Amino acid sequence: MTAPRARWSRSFNLAAAAFVVASLCSDAHAAGQLVPRDAARLGRGINILGYDGIWEGGQNAPFRLDNLTAIKKAGFSHVRINFFGFKFMDRANVLDEAVLRRLDAVIEEILARNLVPIVDEHDTHVCQRDVSECGEKLRAFWRQIAERYAGRYPRLVFEVLNEPGGQMTSAGWNSLLNDCIGIIRRTNAERRVIAAVLNTDEIPIDDLALPADDRNLIVTFHYYAPIRFTHQGAPWSETFARIGPLDWGSSDDEAKAAADFEKVSRWSEREKRPIYLGEFGVYERAPSESRQRYLSFVARSADRRGWAWAYWQFDHDFAAFDSARQAWKPDILRALIPPAR
Repeated sequence: MTAPRARWSRSFNLAAAAFVVASLCSDAHAAGQLVPRDAARLGRGINILGYDGIWEGGQNAPFRLDNLTAIKKAGFSHVRINFFGFKFMDRANVLDEAVLRRLDAVIEEILARNLVPIVDEHDTHVCQRDVSECGEKLRAFWRQIAERYAGRYPRLVFEVLNEPGGQMTSAGWNSLLNDCIGIIRRTNAERRVIAAVLNTDEIPIDDLALPADDRNLIVTFHYYAPIRFTHQGAPWSETFARIGPLDWGSSDDEAKAAADFEKVSRWSEREKRPIYLGEFGVYERAPSESRQRYLSFVARSADRRGWAWAYWQFDHDFAAFDSARQAWKPDILRALIPPAR
C-alpha cells in the first residue's frame, strides 16, 4: 500500500500476483523442488515501518523495536518492512549510508526475535507515475542493497517492488523485474526474492514472466476487494470518505473472493510457484463484525492454500496494534490468528 496522501492518485485495484516463497529451512538445491505449499513455511506476517520516522532518525516514530517481541509472541513469523528507498537517494541515486545503517539495525532486531525480515521497496507512487524514473532508481536501489547484503543475513528476503502498475504495462514490468532479479543474482545467487504481478483489477498473472530456472523466487498479490468495503470511510479519499457503513460476509461476497483466490491457485499449481499474499486489510471505519469476518475469511483462505500472508498493517491506519496503549486490538488479532484450541 502507498502512503495515504498518494493512495488515491492511482486506481486501488486488486493487486494480483503470486510470489514464490522458498522454504526457510531448505537449501538452494532443495529450492529447485519447491511446490506451492512450501510458502506456508514463511507463515503469517505483518507490515511494519512504512511511514515511521525511524528512517529519519527517530522523529515521529511510534514504532518501538521492542514491538517486534509482541509480534513474535502474538504468533507472527515474519515482518514486511515497507521501505521507501528512493527518498533517501541523492541526485546520483546513491542511498544515504546513515539510513542504510538504520535498516541494518532493524534487520538485526528482527532476526534476534527469530522473525524473518522482508525488505520491500515501496515507492509505488513514483513507479506508477513515471516508469523511466522508476526504472533508473529501482535498478540503482537493488545494485546497492544486493551488494550490501551479499553473504549477510541469509534469512533476509528481498521484494523487488510494491504494487507495480499505473503507467506500467505487463511487458514493461516484466523487463524491469527481470533486470532487477538479474542484478540481485550477481551477488545473491540463493537469496529468496519476491516479485509481483502487475497490479490491475484483471490480475494478469498469466502475463508474469519469470526466469524458469530460478526457483528461489516468491510471487505476491495484495487483496483489498471489494475496495468500497475495505476502504469505506477513508478520510484521504473524497469518494470513500462518504461511503459506509457497508457490511461484508454474504455467500456472494465469499464466493467472489474464493474465485479470485482460485485463479491465483491454478496458476501457482501449474507453475509450481508458491504464493505470498503480501497485503490485505480493512480500514477501521468499517463495521467491526464485518471487518472481523473479512479478515478471518481472507487469512483462513490463504492458510488453507498454503500461502504465506502479511496483514496491512501493524500501526497507523488499518492498525492491528494500538501504539498509544501498547496493546493489540484484540478483535483484529483474533481474526488474523485464532487462539489455539
